[in-house]
Amino acid sequence: MRKLKLIWDFRGPAALKTAQHHEIHLKEYIRMQNLNIEITGVETLSDMHSIAFLVVDESQMKPIRDALKPHRGQVYQNQ
Repeated sequence: MRKLKLIWDFRGPAALKTAQHHEIHLKEYIRMQNLNIEITGVETLSDMHSIAFLVVDESQMKPIRDALKPHRGQVYQNQ
């Protein structure tokens, strides 16, 4: 099963702090919905651009995408 990385972009001087805070909400959603999602995270792409993300099986993507409205997604490459 292919895994997809759902991504939320944050820009500006507070991008990293905002992404870190958003990850807390993603983990709360996972817990409240009793989802089997183990991979979430935050990445800094530049001084002014950070992301929060979660990784889902392709079969789980549509309802989670519709509920959480990520900015974009991509195929997850195991790192």
